[in-house]
Amino acid sequence: MKILALDSSGLVATVAILEDETVLAEYTLNYKMTHSQTLLPMLDEIVKRTGFVMEDLDAIAVAAGPGSFTGLRIGCATAKGLGLALDKPIIPIPTVDGLAYNLAGTSSLVCPLMDARRNQVYTGLYAFQGEQMEVCIPQKAVAIEEIIADVNASGREVIFLGDGVPVQKDILQREVKVPFRFAPPHLSRQRAAALGTLAIQYYKAGNMQHARDHKPDYLRLSQAERERLEKEKHNEGEENGNS
Repeated sequence: MKILALDSSGLVATVAILEDETVLAEYTLNYKMTHSQTLLPMLDEIVKRTGFVMEDLDAIAVAAGPGSFTGLRIGCATAKGLGLALDKPIIPIPTVDGLAYNLAGTSSLVCPLMDARRNQVYTGLYAFQGEQMEVCIPQKAVAIEEIIADVNASGREVIFLGDGVPVQKDILQREVKVPFRFAPPHLSRQRAAALGTLAIQYYKAGNMQHARDHKPDYLRLSQAERERLEKEKHNEGEENGNS
């Protein structure tokens, strides 16, 4: 089985190729460049370095959302383009699930935190039995106080990871009442190798889609859409007031 994994949902751009549950190559970059500048060149580099034949792929795994709207669109377009060109299926992986899988095998609960701005996070709560992941609370966009309440209610030790940790660290240290710790740097951000490993389980379960059907799951409206709806409500209110 040969899987290409792509994740450009957050600050990190990351690409990996896996073959028979072995990571052949992984390229991860967390620097001041846009994903449109990095994702395809990174893929091209690992293909050249490994001599991998893209036509031999069985499927393309991609972080399907939530995350950065621009980043998700870039990852989606890249996966769709490759899937259509190569006639390969897409394995859409919920972004927060893929991030949680960095810590597969831990006995602690896992709580990814992606910064969603406006004092919100994309998050969820996960537990592991070996490599099998249990989704205790599915990914959602909420205020940080809500996921802290979920964590406290669990009564179990939890590990936090993700780019939301530095943003929310003070309130976590102040409000979390259960034992907790933060993932080390090499496990604290999106990793395409983890995404691809989880995708193998999806593939075996038949959880795939045709490339033409793939679209990101933004989980919430974009700022432009929110502003449009607010403007429409305002206009409707004025019209009702004048009628």
